[in-house]
Amino acid sequence: MKPRPELPFRRLRQSGFTLVELALVLGVIVVLVSLLLPAIQQTREAARNYSCRNNLMQIGLALSNYESAWECLPPGSVNPTRPIQHAVTGYQVGWGVRILPHLDQQRAFEQFDFSAGAFDKRNSAVAATSLPMFRCPSMGSYAACHHDIEAPIDIDNVGVFILNRAITRDEITDGISNTIYVGEIAGGAGFGWVAGNRDSLRNMGASLNSVRAAPGMGAVPVNSPELGVLGVGGFSSTHLGGASFLFGDGAVRFLSNEISMTVYRRYGHRADGAIPAGEF
Repeated sequence: MKPRPELPFRRLRQSGFTLVELALVLGVIVVLVSLLLPAIQQTREAARNYSCRNNLMQIGLALSNYESAWECLPPGSVNPTRPIQHAVTGYQVGWGVRILPHLDQQRAFEQFDFSAGAFDKRNSAVAATSLPMFRCPSMGSYAACHHDIEAPIDIDNVGVFILNRAITRDEITDGISNTIYVGEIAGGAGFGWVAGNRDSLRNMGASLNSVRAAPGMGAVPVNSPELGVLGVGGFSSTHLGGASFLFGDGAVRFLSNEISMTVYRRYGHRADGAIPAGEF
């Protein structure tokens, strides 16, 4: 039997991607990711904005219920001496503590010892409680408006939440729909939401998301500790282009960083007799 003739040598083609094909695939993936990332980021920011607005609406409803029960709004801060210092000193119980029952936080309210102060160890457990409605999902929190310009927190402030005074509806002569109650502040609170200092109170002394002029220091960020113990600072957020604010009628509006300072400050004054007009 004759041996079977050998087949001619044939080079087998290897399966899989060549380097050129792999580079093309990777290029397409990179392009697709670059197109999708902005959309994903926008979606996440929209979700954070929605959550932030919802928090402010909850706070607004709690303030409205408090007002219905007591015929006034809570004082911004309570302290035996004036003005308020941003330091661990004094009583300094802030407005947030008083609306706890209206935020479905009755237990925390009952545990707070009003015979002690915001910094007393008897209230440390409540102060350490993390309340989601007081936290902006974009790494921020909320503060009530005490004044229309930069000034210490005191009894003669023209905002709605001031020292040792519970403002009534009749005192908000500009109308609650034209008056800011609460707004965003970027970053965490140093002493916590229970303290009635610049952790829970701010003013309209600086343009939104900007810096302010401090005596002898030039421009200082609105949230800077360099403000000193009497400095308060303005509102800010990590949202693109502006921040959300709660007005007295319960409406939540997004104010642009480009808002006129005249309009902005009028929103922080409860009774200046001028109705704000202009773009948000």
